[in-house]
Amino acid sequence: MKVYILEDEVNIREYILSLAGDIPYLQVVGYAAEIATAQKEILQLKPDLILADIELKDGTCFTLFNTIKTDAHIIFITAYNQYAIDALNLGAFAYLLKPVDTAAFNNTIDRCYKKIEAYRFTKQQLEITDSHYQKKDTPRRIVLKNFDFIQIVAMEDIVYCQSDKGYTTFHLRDSSKIIMSKVLKEYEALLPEDTFIRCHQSYMVNVNYISRYYKEGELLLTNTHKIPVSGRKKSIVIDYIERLA
Repeated sequence: MKVYILEDEVNIREYILSLAGDIPYLQVVGYAAEIATAQKEILQLKPDLILADIELKDGTCFTLFNTIKTDAHIIFITAYNQYAIDALNLGAFAYLLKPVDTAAFNNTIDRCYKKIEAYRFTKQQLEITDSHYQKKDTPRRIVLKNFDFIQIVAMEDIVYCQSDKGYTTFHLRDSSKIIMSKVLKEYEALLPEDTFIRCHQSYMVNVNYISRYYKEGELLLTNTHKIPVSGRKKSIVIDYIERLA
């Protein structure tokens, strides 16, 4: 996450730079002490997040954000409580009071990071979905995102998905696993129905990896894993297998 810092007090700026340097996913792309400098650099550097002191030597940063257009999230830093309402009305993600507390700083940055990454994930997923819709073909990839990374996975590499206590585990062709903190139902809507069968409340299987169906209610996959088939789903599985015959 790219960060820009607007702070005219050297000691405070150095302290914020130090705090930012301890967070591995932050990249400080620039900093300034004056509104005029920040106005030019923010448009050029396009940061994801701006940490901005409100009271600067050449005015308040409200002037800056009223004159430039940026998609960056803004966290205001101020020594004055009365600025809080103005900051939030301006659309700030949050504000921090001076002296900046380390725990409060880390927590606020973490919340902002999660929000930005969630937005990126949604945007990327929508772009992939729209691309396949425009081409009128079956989606070939799915975007999986957790706290540590965003991963694009080919549909053909997914052998089956398993749900457990609010989590979904993607079992891949190379025997690796990706664990996501979402229920299986959310991914059911993203996985193409002509390739994936919901054979059980807790399982969704890529039909290309089905090797055998046991009538007592079990699927044998090509990787020798056995997947249960619920009573309600037996007819769906049998109908699909019979269509292949």
